[in-house]
Amino acid sequence: MANITFTVSDAAARYVKTDSDGTPDLRERAMLLYPAIADLTISHGRAAELLGIHKWDLIELYANMGIPYINQTWEEVEEDMRNIERAMQRCAEREAARA
Repeated sequence: MANITFTVSDAAARYVKTDSDGTPDLRERAMLLYPAIADLTISHGRAAELLGIHKWDLIELYANMGIPYINQTWEEVEEDMRNIERAMQRCAEREAARA
């Protein structure tokens, strides 16, 4: 395991929440990993593994901070639903043709 140390000014240090041993708390560590999740370098599952928590706990943690798990517009959701409906229709047509 690697330890990463960084220095911040005294003025900035008061904004970094830490555990009793001085290490950044879970929220701080999760936010350090979020850019890698956002650019798809790692998954939520891998980030949770690195943090030592369950994936759904990480998703809930981000949700409580206003960061959504699914980042789609309503139009994208509707398009996905149309695609699913078309695929289901094609499957039904194939099944009917076989019968």
